[in-house]
Parts: sequence; structure tokens; C-alpha cells
Amino acid sequence: MIWSTVSFSIIAALWAFLAFCFILAFGLYNLSSYLPKNYNESFVFVIFQDLIRYGKTKQNLKRDDWLRVFDVPKRWFWHFYAVSVSWSACLLFLYINNILQHHPLPSWLTWIMTFLTGTTNIVTESHVPQMTTLLLLLLLWVHSSRRLLECCFVSVFSNGVIHVIQYLFGLVYYFVLGLTALSSECLARRAPGPLFSQLTWCHGAGCILFLLASLLQHHSIVLLARLRSGKSGNVETMAHKMPSGGCFELVSCPHYFAELLIYISLCIVSGGLSFTWWLVVFYVFFNQALAAQLCHDLYKCKFESYPRQRKAFIPFVF
Repeated sequence: MIWSTVSFSIIAALWAFLAFCFILAFGLYNLSSYLPKNYNESFVFVIFQDLIRYGKTKQNLKRDDWLRVFDVPKRWFWHFYAVSVSWSACLLFLYINNILQHHPLPSWLTWIMTFLTGTTNIVTESHVPQMTTLLLLLLLWVHSSRRLLECCFVSVFSNGVIHVIQYLFGLVYYFVLGLTALSSECLARRAPGPLFSQLTWCHGAGCILFLLASLLQHHSIVLLARLRSGKSGNVETMAHKMPSGGCFELVSCPHYFAELLIYISLCIVSGGLSFTWWLVVFYVFFNQALAAQLCHDLYKCKFESYPRQRKAFIPFVF
């Protein structure tokens, strides 16, 4: 199978912009420790910190009372996954009807995809391998469903907060992610054959990595929840304790590392040569790297016995 060459659509430009924003934020945060103290106490710096931090990494941030007006509970994270589960299920249903029952996609959805990709009639006339798009939508739904269940029944949220802009961004993010899967740029130069005959090693390798990364993330989230629960499973404290066990012995945030692996697995499922999906991976890398660095720095400051050999994000590397 021959994959498409690089094309720069609106949706690719959007992911490139998001990746650039978090590359910039990650760089500015790491640079801030070398800047004069008066800069770290400036209004601009406080706004910057207010926008990149959430949860436990935000609790010690000195902010004016008016900035707290924009706080919403971190436990509202479940809203993101509820939206993603509903949206990806809707897209999956419409796509299955399209490829199996030959029902046309709604005109509003076709218009959105045409606008985002610059390709007319992308689903009905393009040569996107149907199995690729089907797997991408299915894996997104599985991932979102698991995270929704974990937020509701596993994670123990404290009174941490997130900025309302972060909250709104999270809601829109999963909407765009579903459209990215549906309008994949991983185009074949020849028309695909029967559905299951389209299976390739990329699909298998991507699904295996997705499963392993999902197990890693779930195990890490369970370990975090146990820090606040007793043997009976009841919540005993809301304090932030030093995580340990599992991959926490290697990195401060294995759940963020697992998130990156999950998106890499989706990129592999798309064929590994989709320009847009690599932009998604770059965005996720710097987004999660920033969050991991913030947590890692907090742990090192809060716990004197914190293992110095433990990395922030990627085992043995960073």
C-alpha cells in the first residue's frame, strides 16, 4: 500500500498550532527558573502559570482573588470523556452505517470534514482505508470510555482546580480529535478491498501498543487512587503523597507517558505516515511533557526523600 504525501489542511494547521503553543509553553516554563526573581513575580508570569497549571501543581501558586473566579473543579475532567464517548460513538455509528449499509453521512458532517481537510466528498469518494478509520474511531471510543469509568469510579479527586479556559479547551479538543480520526489523511492510492482484507501489520502493532499503554495508564491511576484510600477502599485522606510502585519507580508521571504511547499507537494504526497524526503526537508529547515536568518539580520540592534518579516523563530519558 502506498501512502499519501504530506498535505497541509486546516485540521493539520490546527494541530501544528497547538503543538507550537505547547512547545513554547514548555520552553518558557523551563527558561523561567533562569530569569530574575522580579519576572517570576510579574503579572504576565502569574497569568502564564495560571493557564498551564492545574490540580496539585496549582495549589501553591500565588494568585489574586480575581483570578480564582475562573477556576472550575478538576473533578470535572469526567466531562471531557463523557463528551468524547458520546461524540466518538456518534461518529462510529455514522461511519459503520456508511461503509456497511451505504447510508450517506449527514450533510453537516460532510461539510465540516470538507472544510477541515480541503477535500470534497472525503468519505464517499476518497480512498481512505475503511478499516483504518474504523479502528481509529473504535479505539478512541474505548480509550474515552475507560477514562470516563476511571474518573467516576477509580480516581479520588481533591479540591484541585483547573482554569475555565483549560476546561473549555478540553471539551473542544475531543470534538476535534474525533473529526481527525474520521478525516484521516492516511490515503491509499488504490481503492480498498473487502473490510477485513485491509488489515495490515500496522493495525495489529498499533492495537497491541494501545492495549499495553492502556493497561499501564490504568495501573498507574489505580496506584494514585490507593494513595488516598485505605485497605477497605474508602477514602482516608485528600493529601498529596509521594507515588511509588509500578512505573512510578521510573518516572513521576507514568500515566502521562502512557497517554503519549496511546497516541503513538493511533498514529501507527493510521499507517505511521499520516502527517496530521504525527502532528497530534507532537502536540500530545509537549502537552504531557509540560504537565509531567510540573508534577515532577512539585514532588522534588515537597518530598525531601524523593528519588533523584526518577525521571519526569520518559523512563531513563526525561
